[in-house]
Amino acid sequence: MNYTYKLRLLPEPDGGYSVFVPALPGCITYGENIDEAIEMAKGAIGLYVEELTERGEPIPDDSNTLEYSLSLVA
Repeated sequence: MNYTYKLRLLPEPDGGYSVFVPALPGCITYGENIDEAIEMAKGAIGLYVEELTERGEPIPDDSNTLEYSLSLVA
């Protein structure tokens, strides 16, 4: 089965990136650079989905989620 997930990468003050997967609450990881952060996210998502599968719980994904960034000048 194919699943789609949006990743939110946030730069950390001391370097590297924290990665959050909004569709999977609590699925958070870290990487020293963007490529590593994305690889770490793949692993974290895999473990998360595996756990949901073992529990017989539904597996959410972002395939039908629309995303838009809005910038406002205040």
